[in-house]
Amino acid sequence: MAEREQEGGLLEEVMGIFFHAKVTKGGKTLSCAALVAVGDGRGRLGIGYGKARGVPMAIEKGTKEGRGSMMRLNLVGDTIAHRVMGRHAATRVLLMPASPGTGVKAGSTVRTMMRVAGVHNVLSKVFGNTNPVNVAKATMDALGKMRSAAEVASLRGREVRLCHPQSAPQAPRPVAAGQQAAAGT
Repeated sequence: MAEREQEGGLLEEVMGIFFHAKVTKGGKTLSCAALVAVGDGRGRLGIGYGKARGVPMAIEKGTKEGRGSMMRLNLVGDTIAHRVMGRHAATRVLLMPASPGTGVKAGSTVRTMMRVAGVHNVLSKVFGNTNPVNVAKATMDALGKMRSAAEVASLRGREVRLCHPQSAPQAPRPVAAGQQAAAGT
């Protein structure tokens, strides 16, 4: 939908507007809800869900909640650090790193979140329920589970080698004579 830039250099994008009707004795009462993604385009992302009687107020509340829920993402280049699965309710979201030039291969909710966060190459798949609110929360769960190579190394207490589409190329390993014959080279 519409993307706006805030005074703090944050990008906000409305992922969905939802209308609710409550039937009372006096008639129908309409209310609105807005799902908003807020990010800085450099690796920070938050989502907010605001409810109000009017659309502008719902967007404002969602933006405020999104700014409060922002978190830093572990990125390698312009993609995510590793393959990760997130869950919320009946929705599961799988995010996978991609090579440069791949782009964001994702549905509308995940694509919007990645654009606002500044991720340019990622693959994703949604399993189960595709409700935009659940997909957004499952994506945030997945991004929260990501760890950097340094974090994993400190947890394991040993060196971790990064095998990633956008990591620096490593020198080819020498092939032993017995392995060359088996490979047919």
